[in-house]
Amino acid sequence: MDGRAASLTITDKIPYFLDAGVEPIVLSAITGLKDDRFPHFQYIAWGPSGFRFDFRHWIANKYGRGWFYKLTTRTVSILLAPLIAIEKLCLGYSSQWSWSLPAFFHGYRLIRAGKVDVVLSVGSAWSAHLAGVWLKKVTGIELISEVHDPLVIRKNPNDQGFNRPKNRDARFRHYLENQLTRFPDKVWWFTEGALHYAKVRNPNLNTLNNAHGFVVTPGAQPPGSLNNNQAHQYTDTLNLCHFGSLANDRSLSTILRALIPLFQKHPEARDLIRVHAYGAPLDSLTVEAIEKFGFSDVLLAHGRLEIDPLTGKSGRQRVAEKMQEADILILLHGNDEWCAEYIPSKFYDYLWTGRPIWGITHRNPQLDQMLLERGAYLSAEGDSEGIAMALERIWLDWQAKQLIEPIWKPIGVDQAVSTILTHVQIR
Repeated sequence: MDGRAASLTITDKIPYFLDAGVEPIVLSAITGLKDDRFPHFQYIAWGPSGFRFDFRHWIANKYGRGWFYKLTTRTVSILLAPLIAIEKLCLGYSSQWSWSLPAFFHGYRLIRAGKVDVVLSVGSAWSAHLAGVWLKKVTGIELISEVHDPLVIRKNPNDQGFNRPKNRDARFRHYLENQLTRFPDKVWWFTEGALHYAKVRNPNLNTLNNAHGFVVTPGAQPPGSLNNNQAHQYTDTLNLCHFGSLANDRSLSTILRALIPLFQKHPEARDLIRVHAYGAPLDSLTVEAIEKFGFSDVLLAHGRLEIDPLTGKSGRQRVAEKMQEADILILLHGNDEWCAEYIPSKFYDYLWTGRPIWGITHRNPQLDQMLLERGAYLSAEGDSEGIAMALERIWLDWQAKQLIEPIWKPIGVDQAVSTILTHVQIR
């Protein structure tokens, strides 16, 4: 899916796997584009809530979001409503769980036909891992698993994740994490924090007789074919740009609140600073802050950049261009405990732009170290005074045309594939 982190993480690896002699067969949802370089099968989820979710995206991709989209999706939603209610009542899982059913059955058929040597489950969506574990149990095939996001969400620094969650979806993810430490031949996580807590909960990860857990830094391909540090041009406006999703725990209201003391101390900054949001709707806290502080002209929401039919540029290419135009790239980490186990995928795209990053991070020494060793503005989430001071430093550096020149140390996908192939012997 153009611009979606979970999709790009595996899509970017494909050329390197092909160069290494791996012959992929991909099973995915129908919500993205079909790849014609190898067999690529797309399946719709079989459960009613998953079917509704996939159907909406498929219709939007094929026909846009006009009257036909509204008519068909509303009709399908009405027809499926009773079944969705039963599904939620009986299972209580997130909607994507049922994609594991077609993935298992079609994967089983391919394995029995002798077309598959190794199964790689990739998620983000935990339904892929569920299908992979099922295939391992039934066929005994070699299974390797790449865990993007923590399956067990801890509540605070003292919570190790041992407690049985009340939410049924969370309870199942807890169970699935344990399955991923027992059945895959190899399993890896994207951060040192995620691997650490997985080992705390699953001591068998520390033994050589079971799935050997390790860390793969995902990296990113140069977005939009960008592979050089482009020269920056100062303009008459300081542009701070955020790319990616927003939520109340990862909100641009943090930046807007820090503007208040800056504007009081430097009134001229009010007309010269603009905050740009690309890629997602604004969260409710940001909307509230805009209204409260009268910042409708300060924060500019551009929404998601899709493929441009006039130029043929993909959404990813357009995003890369906008990143290059930024004076500062904002990296919001969040304020939940799971930040200790998570690094935003957008960070790896940012590194290719050669633009200074302002990271507002939470309890993640690995991310802090990567930012500092490349040259960045760094603040701690929740430290309002520190965030305001960092913003003032950015303002003064921009006025002097002396913004931090980041050290050119992007992290490519080639190193991720090399790490995987070093650990996994592909037959």
